[in-house]
Amino acid sequence: MGSDSQASSSDSNDDRRGGGGVPPARRTEEVQPQQLRVGVLGVGYWGSKQLRVMRQTPGVSRVVAIDARLPLLSGMAHLLATGEGFTSLDAALPHIDAVVIATPPASHVPLGLAAIRAGKHVLIEKPLATTAAGAQELIQAAKDAGVTLMVGHTFEYNGAVWMLRELVQSRELGDLYYLDSARLNLGLYQSDVNVVFDLAPHDISIANHVLGSVPTSVRAWGNRHVDPVFEDVAHLELGYDDIGVQAHIHVSWLDPRKVRLVTAVGSKKMAVYDDMNVEERIRIHDKAVTRSPDKGMHYHHGAVTSPVVRFDEPLAVQARHFVDCMTSGAVPRTDGANGLAVVQVIEAAQLSLAQERKVLLSEVSGLTERTGLVPVPARATAAV
Repeated sequence: MGSDSQASSSDSNDDRRGGGGVPPARRTEEVQPQQLRVGVLGVGYWGSKQLRVMRQTPGVSRVVAIDARLPLLSGMAHLLATGEGFTSLDAALPHIDAVVIATPPASHVPLGLAAIRAGKHVLIEKPLATTAAGAQELIQAAKDAGVTLMVGHTFEYNGAVWMLRELVQSRELGDLYYLDSARLNLGLYQSDVNVVFDLAPHDISIANHVLGSVPTSVRAWGNRHVDPVFEDVAHLELGYDDIGVQAHIHVSWLDPRKVRLVTAVGSKKMAVYDDMNVEERIRIHDKAVTRSPDKGMHYHHGAVTSPVVRFDEPLAVQARHFVDCMTSGAVPRTDGANGLAVVQVIEAAQLSLAQERKVLLSEVSGLTERTGLVPVPARATAAV
């Protein structure tokens, strides 16, 4: 992690270096920013990663952990005695300039608003909110307070995803037919949202980024195999009508394999992004099907190439970008509007699941938090 990954292929090798489209995180010594103090709110599985990365980010002078469970967490209790940990956001606010919120999704809006109204910059892990109305409230609050609001769509800081975007946008694959993605694993079951809210934000943000567009419609179907409240397996079909492309997303907490796969199929070539293959994250297949003059099908089988993808840990790239935006006032690549676009898709998917039909994105634009499309158990609303 953090070094270039030299990809190879048994068929052939493309020595083009890709992934260079990732927005450069300006070196902090060039802009000479103030040294920022950052609090990581929620130090569970993902929050602990944020804690590590933020401590290694140039321009950050201090990182503190914030979690009500801190006294009970292995290896964390000592932070309270050293002043590097707090058991509530209120206690931490006077000691920080920015907050990374890595708590359950149902808490994102109230905690984000509390931090923003205290004048703190905020990075909120995906999804930005559980409703479009909540996301819009965060966006307006950040605008009023004049602070940075950013959402943790980490894959938009991934060099392989940028290469896939370049392959699509440059039309190297020809006319794009569709995108297909799978994000599967055994767990981790969440207590406040279904698998769509937990896993699909990654693939929706990847699809929006790669296609350079946002969906106009969503059809979703799923099942509740283990949890009686929340779907643990789901499929989404996103229609990007303005460009004539569909994206298919399969997410599951109930699969024996860990799969992180995106396939882009075009009229000339096909590309596969496999995040589990550290040696060959991108493979370009020179394969296509065309209809011949006699109405038969012609199958083209060419070489498979695996270009080199310059790799830097996406979470670290995201952290540097967050610092840059805070110090320069630039708009983040994954700003509040970016987060809202994903939440609107998820909200439409929730409506589709409930009503078993295709939902237009325009249908959810006026929904409020009182619609109840996303059931939130009381057990998940405890303060962090």
